[in-house]
Amino acid sequence: MSTRFGPTARDLASPLWWGAIGLRVLTLVFAAGIVVVHQDEYRRAWLAWAVLGVMTVWTGLTSVVYAREAQRWHWRWLVVADVVVTAGLVLTSPWILADAQFDAADPLITTVWAAVPQLVAGARFGATGGLLGGLVIALATGLARGEFTVDVARDGVLLLASGLLIGMTATTARRSGSALAQALRTEAATTERERLARSIHDSVLQVLARVRKRGAELGGEAAELAELAGEQEIALRALVTTEPTRPTDETTDLRAALQLLGTPTVHISAPAGPVSLPAAVTAELVDAVREALANVAKHAEGAQAWVLLEDLGSEVIVSVRDDGPGIPAGRLELARAEGRLGVANSIRGRVAGLGGTISLDTAPGAGTEWEIRVPKGAPG
Repeated sequence: MSTRFGPTARDLASPLWWGAIGLRVLTLVFAAGIVVVHQDEYRRAWLAWAVLGVMTVWTGLTSVVYAREAQRWHWRWLVVADVVVTAGLVLTSPWILADAQFDAADPLITTVWAAVPQLVAGARFGATGGLLGGLVIALATGLARGEFTVDVARDGVLLLASGLLIGMTATTARRSGSALAQALRTEAATTERERLARSIHDSVLQVLARVRKRGAELGGEAAELAELAGEQEIALRALVTTEPTRPTDETTDLRAALQLLGTPTVHISAPAGPVSLPAAVTAELVDAVREALANVAKHAEGAQAWVLLEDLGSEVIVSVRDDGPGIPAGRLELARAEGRLGVANSIRGRVAGLGGTISLDTAPGAGTEWEIRVPKGAPG
């Protein structure tokens, strides 16, 4: 799952950014103390003070940007520049430190101040960004030292590990925040739907139920109006009691989508909880069921139909059964031979495209039942 965050959504990784800002200021103070202590030993003391000045300005600039959530997302190039600038400052060490200082393994001119950019890269770009940032700083440190030693290897491992861990932490925090936000939206939608259902039940649904009952008693044209009122009553009940079918992370609820197909002659049975599938799979299954119901309405007028949805964990089963006259033997083969492939293309073709199977059970006078089986990992 990929999750995007921007200036309009609160970044739950903000504490990591503030921690990086605080660490950068603290390490800048430490680097200044090192320059003060070793200024008489440097090969070019003026360059050491110049680099410290650049570090101070850069710390102030990045701290201001990183402290503002909107800017840290718009100015993502600054995070990349942070890694590059820090690596460049590290590489000035051979022009500043004397040979004796290198032999004594004295700190480079940037000291631990250089250990911050990979943390920022991890907070902004995730684990991959943290690793790449740590790798760049580690390579710069090795080049500045001019040799590969145990100390260089140790510093490199710490840089890579810290960038990776911060990146993983930031990604986990954002995904958790996204899941929490989605749960809150779902809860709010459910509460609003329940409120609407109570309001509609006390007004519109009661009126439709009264029209349906009275029209059936009067007969004639009133009976036709009663039938229409009944259809609208069922459709409205399904609408206010069904979970939203809006895609979430490219998935939809098949149960909710099928319940909207209910009418006075079409009865839907489904699990109590949602049946989440890729949005494209849900759309194909709903279209297949709709085609099967259209065949019932066309060839078995007045027949009752039942749609049963089962969630078996690894696959879903959708059964469409009716109490119509059934399909005579050889009818489908004859239709195929005559080029009328509505059922084959609309139902069998859709299911085959999802990697599923479909079976037909019918006989004259025994109704018709389609059973569709589709694995949950079906491609869209």
